[in-house]
Amino acid sequence: MDLDLLTRPKPEPGPERWVTVKVVYGLPEAQIVKGYLESNDILVHLDYEALGRIYGFTVDGLGQVRIQVPESQVAEALELLEAVE
Repeated sequence: MDLDLLTRPKPEPGPERWVTVKVVYGLPEAQIVKGYLESNDILVHLDYEALGRIYGFTVDGLGQVRIQVPESQVAEALELLEAVE
């Protein structure tokens, strides 16, 4: 088992707040959204419950993945996400 899948880096501490711009169910979809935003120079952090990832649960919010970006990039990220929906 790849341990990188079980550990996820926390956003670096700093003055900027991280804001959730989208919530998806399942890490595969979140990785696609993350890749899209990062390809447009947006910093992204995926926030999710490890238990849901380990056991594959998708009920009661355990499969939720919150896609977060720095507060200064929220408007640009939302604009990019809106363009593909």
